[in-house]
Amino acid sequence: MSLEEVSLHQQDIEKIEYIDKWCKELKILYLQNNIISRIENVNRLKKLEYLNLALNNIEVIENLEGCESLQKLDLTVNFIGKLSSIESLRHNLHLRELFLVGNPCTEFEGYRQFVVASVPQLKWLDGQEIPRSERIRAAQSREAVRCRVREQELKYLQKRAREKQEAQGIGEDQKLRKKKDMKNVLGSDGCWDTNINNIMYVEQNPEQEPDSDREFWEKPCAFTPESRLEAHRHMEEKRRQEEKERAKDLKPKNPRTLVTKEGRVLNVNEPKLDFSLRDDTEVSQLVLDLAVYRHMDTSLLDVDVQPTYIRVTVKGKVFQLVLPAEVLPDSSTAQRSQTTGHLVVTMPTVCGGHQPITGHTHSYKQGITPDRAPTNQRRLEVDPSKHSGIDLANIVPRERSTGDGPLRLRTTPEAAGACDSEDFEDDPEVPPLM
Repeated sequence: MSLEEVSLHQQDIEKIEYIDKWCKELKILYLQNNIISRIENVNRLKKLEYLNLALNNIEVIENLEGCESLQKLDLTVNFIGKLSSIESLRHNLHLRELFLVGNPCTEFEGYRQFVVASVPQLKWLDGQEIPRSERIRAAQSREAVRCRVREQELKYLQKRAREKQEAQGIGEDQKLRKKKDMKNVLGSDGCWDTNINNIMYVEQNPEQEPDSDREFWEKPCAFTPESRLEAHRHMEEKRRQEEKERAKDLKPKNPRTLVTKEGRVLNVNEPKLDFSLRDDTEVSQLVLDLAVYRHMDTSLLDVDVQPTYIRVTVKGKVFQLVLPAEVLPDSSTAQRSQTTGHLVVTMPTVCGGHQPITGHTHSYKQGITPDRAPTNQRRLEVDPSKHSGIDLANIVPRERSTGDGPLRLRTTPEAAGACDSEDFEDDPEVPPLM
């Protein structure tokens, strides 16, 4: 591959792999702000000129001898305490800039003199130019400085050994604590215990996560590769838990049952719209006033009138209502108000096919209890070309039967006042709310 520049910063990379096989022509490589612990698998990048490994977990400078063209190396804020490993850079003859700011070795007495003397080809160290006079003085005191650096390096390595042991002990304590917590939940046979206290523990455990998260970040600890790796693991675990929660929320829900297996039609109000149902006994018709959204385009409405129920789909959500009397789908009409946007459906009833309910309006939210089953079906066909003042679209028919022609959706200002409002639950003859 002829790729010359790759940027892989902030990718949670723990190990450098395959880059020397896939990108042999690479000149610039950005790997900053990861959790890389070793410099490896870059030795064959002969054309590499700039390597950025800032903000990682590197402790030793190594495996860069084969980078013949390396000119700039950035190791800012790592954990390099073995300063003597800097001598391996003497083989990189074209190296001109080196950054070691934020590493433990920069606190050693004689740090700068040692680096300047060990890597004589350097021109800049930590952003400061190396003058010729400084290079001469560093070369003259090289042996004395090396002895001081080695003593400090030995002390630092001993300190690091203790930190690793402490980190290992903490890790083992955490594992034991987790095992102990699991024993409180599991039975003696390793299966889930049916003890109610253990069940409550499992249920309450997710609620305790925010407290444990705050405790983790507030707990003081030394800045070491282990603590940085532990913080990364903690954030990664928290991210996985959040993804699982989001996946649960995005999991498709089971479709709403509109008609039961026994053939009973259910009252449903998924869009949660206010509506009123009025029985006009004088002209033998039912009038449904559905408070759809005022500025919603009519193309998002789908009206379906059946002899025993009506179904209106509003932006993909179903409103379905069982009618208290059998109606004539062929003679039904639908209209929408220009002022309120309400959808008013007028449905003539079959003469003598029902007991008339009271002539006032019943208003209620959300649909409710099962009632009658459907018989023969018919869908309303709406012609938008007959309207003015509001954007309308066809309500496509699912099935049609012989009759007087398509049902027209009329837009009239009077439609909004076609129905008044009362409490639905007060009327015992209408199905109660679910």
